[in-house]
Amino acid sequence: MATVLVIAEQVKGQLKKATFHALGAGRDLAKRLGGAELHVLVAGANLGEAAKQLAEYAGTVHVVDGAAFEHAVAETNALAAVAAAKATSASHVVLAATTWGKDLAPRIAARLGAGIASDVLALVGEGTVHFKRAMWAGNAVATVEVTTPIKVVTVRPTEFAPAEKAAAAGAVQAFAADAGAAKTKFVSFAEVKSARPELADARVVIAGGRGTKGDFKPIEALADTLGGAVGASRAVCDAGWQPNDLQVGQTGKVVAPQLYVAAGISGAIQHLAGMKGSKVIVAINKDPEAPIFQVADYGLVADLFKALPELTDAAAKLK
Repeated sequence: MATVLVIAEQVKGQLKKATFHALGAGRDLAKRLGGAELHVLVAGANLGEAAKQLAEYAGTVHVVDGAAFEHAVAETNALAAVAAAKATSASHVVLAATTWGKDLAPRIAARLGAGIASDVLALVGEGTVHFKRAMWAGNAVATVEVTTPIKVVTVRPTEFAPAEKAAAAGAVQAFAADAGAAKTKFVSFAEVKSARPELADARVVIAGGRGTKGDFKPIEALADTLGGAVGASRAVCDAGWQPNDLQVGQTGKVVAPQLYVAAGISGAIQHLAGMKGSKVIVAINKDPEAPIFQVADYGLVADLFKALPELTDAAAKLK
């Protein structure tokens, strides 16, 4: 019987939200393959609680717990994933298409001699499963087939519902993986601490574009009032006005919050590819012809420096 192996993403023993969306995709894939077994691999240190949580969703959880895997070094995690894929005779290895997943997946595929379908939007078919993925910044969607015996798939978390808990908890097994072959090692991690939620996990995102002229104070004020995250367009990050980890778009982060407010963002196709899955989109722009209004649920033709403070005041009064 075929096996689908999902690679879980965690930080300091805490599972990332994207992992549950990858599990949802993995379960759907297992079903389409005719009832394949669903396994999960999690690597790190002090993973007791994470493993217990994952067991509520999968048949078997393989745990690589040790100092060598404590930090999210792509090469060591890839070695663990490859060993688990071989041990479970996995036909498919599934990861979330996060920054971490995109770094890890090609390394896994290369070591397994596997074809890869990246940034998958949907699964198609039964038995032989094909994959829908965006091309040319989302201007086209291709349905692709991977013909290698083992397939590596990265799924866009915003396009797959999170997995529901299984009827019964699965087994948790310690898994031995050797990181000795890794040529890279963890040196240090310069963590950016913020009181705001992480961009990819936030329910509310307030994003600014070139129209802010580098002044993000109104953006930040509304985000803080609504308990949301701050995002930015590529033009803003390229100009050095905001750090790259706040970039939303094809070459940044893909988000799908309950509310996305785009202020001073024209709406280039590359940006839309990263946020068009948001439940409610509000656009604020002085240009009534801005492309962002074509995808917005609510549009306001106005100066963001006037509109955002008014929205912030109104939101504060409602709270």
